[in-house]
Amino acid sequence: MTSDNSIYKKLAEHLSKLGMGYPIKDELIDILKAMFTEIEAEAALAIPTMVGPLQPAGMDDIRGRVNMPEDEVLAVLESLEKRGLLYSGKTEAGKKGYALHQFGYGFPQIYFWKGEGAPEARKMAKLTAKYFNREVIRNGFSSTTETKPSRYIPVNGTIATGKQAVYSHHMMGNVIDEARMIALAHCGCRVVYKMMGRDCPHPTEVCMKFNDMAQYLIDHELGREITKAEAHDVIRQSEEAGLVHFVDNAEGDIQHNCNCCGCACWNVGNIKRKKIPRDMLMATYFIRETDQEVCIGCGACVERCPVEAVKMDGAFPDVDEAWCIGCGVCAKTCPSEAIKMVKRPDKPLDLPAKDFRALHGKILKEKGLERRDP
Repeated sequence: MTSDNSIYKKLAEHLSKLGMGYPIKDELIDILKAMFTEIEAEAALAIPTMVGPLQPAGMDDIRGRVNMPEDEVLAVLESLEKRGLLYSGKTEAGKKGYALHQFGYGFPQIYFWKGEGAPEARKMAKLTAKYFNREVIRNGFSSTTETKPSRYIPVNGTIATGKQAVYSHHMMGNVIDEARMIALAHCGCRVVYKMMGRDCPHPTEVCMKFNDMAQYLIDHELGREITKAEAHDVIRQSEEAGLVHFVDNAEGDIQHNCNCCGCACWNVGNIKRKKIPRDMLMATYFIRETDQEVCIGCGACVERCPVEAVKMDGAFPDVDEAWCIGCGVCAKTCPSEAIKMVKRPDKPLDLPAKDFRALHGKILKEKGLERRDP
């Protein structure tokens, strides 16, 4: 890196210290140069790190960290926020605050939640495609921590009826029903995939945000507000398309849902291609169980599996349990209803945190980053 990149190198190092930090690579410098002017980068350096996503800092925390007049810093932060390059929300003191977008929680999705078309989005698609290799994905999504930020949820109707009340935190319907606000956006993975000229038949406008994150997307016109009835319909359409549900790995205050495919998505795609082991990327609490007395051996589930973890072994399907993600996509089209999702015998169903903030506080501790509340 040359000396004129020094401010962007500092910013890259700063961003790496977020709870969901950005892995440092030369390609990240190119992205940051496209996102921020040098003055904007200087202001971004004043926003505290060592926090989880969606935790804004007030001006009292920011002003003393940068050698710029306060009114100038505020003007830069306001400009960045209006362009969607910073998260904004209420601090614990009830005042407006700012936070850096974290890896997977705004970066790089801010450019793609609106869908295809904008020249800036196409430019960023090329830059981010160079950056997001498997090493970056492994490091960025807490593959080195025991607690994973995200988990798969089985599709509706694939858990035995008698277990649904017990497993309520593991059902998309409950996630939707408990949300205070819901925003619908496009899937960043598939938008980039299609911008790069690749073929994916799956719908893109199926990415949902909840609560604080939903409010941010709606306020900045990055997504549109939808009702709970509309959200349930999005889930139904996603399941019909063979998409996989994932959400934050917490019991409540869920902020984030994606409905992923094996073509383009950073998690399902890498598991499908056997490039990154399932448990390095995501929390998986369920696994497939097949009733061989009911199974007719049609092989439909082999074609349906989004991670290609099923093959025919004689008259019956054989499931590779090291790669099965327990998504239930195969069960949705089983003509004999021989498939159910059951609890993984090697993993408790208890989720690691009560809510989103506690989840990311735990991840911060596991990464050795002392939590700092703005």
